[in-house]
Amino acid sequence: MEKYNCLVVDDEPHAFNLIEGYVRDVPFLVLKGKCSNASEALQFISLEKIDLIYLNIQMPGFSGMDLATTLPAEIKIIFTTAFDNFALEPYRVNALGYLLKPFSFQEFLTASRKILKFDNQVKITSRTEKFKREYLLIKADYKTCQLELNDILYFKGKKDYIKIYYRKNVSRPLMPLMSLKSIEEKLAGSSFMRVHRSYIVNLNNIEVIELNQIIFDKTRITVSDKYRDQFQKFLESR
Repeated sequence: MEKYNCLVVDDEPHAFNLIEGYVRDVPFLVLKGKCSNASEALQFISLEKIDLIYLNIQMPGFSGMDLATTLPAEIKIIFTTAFDNFALEPYRVNALGYLLKPFSFQEFLTASRKILKFDNQVKITSRTEKFKREYLLIKADYKTCQLELNDILYFKGKKDYIKIYYRKNVSRPLMPLMSLKSIEEKLAGSSFMRVHRSYIVNLNNIEVIELNQIIFDKTRITVSDKYRDQFQKFLESR
């Protein structure tokens, strides 16, 4: 599980200690520091990488909201306060959440889990946008075709050439004169995975898995022993 460095900023000792204890009980959080005022927190952030701040809104002098407006967008905020009239304040700085004191551990955990959902959504969006922009140029049948990666279902190797099965014309695959290995190298780091000596599949387009087989319409692709562990890790990550 990915872990997130967090900072507690609160001028109230009781709340300070309570949040510190809560943080230590959450496995995906790592407490990197505690600050009793916003100025101290600003200095701490300049020296340490922080992913999430539990920030009291109302503090003397430089308030929590003042601090929030100066933070870079990649640092996420969960506000803590004893006053419910601040309920709309998080929306001014796009904070992850708002905790009204006194709050329970369950309330704290629910708010904290939002960073997992946010981070996962950012990664999915980033992968999706990158995926949509990528194309593969293929020379086949005396012409050059530009295929969007998102349309490709799988590649099948046949000696000195391959068959490319894609959404727009599944019944008539393209057959360029190239090896499966060369395609695998071109697609390194993308959403394609080799699952068999003769097959590379688009992981984003898998809809059905039965026992140890990936099913595309009427085609069944067996995940061979050599690639089974890697494919299993992919399934577990989803």
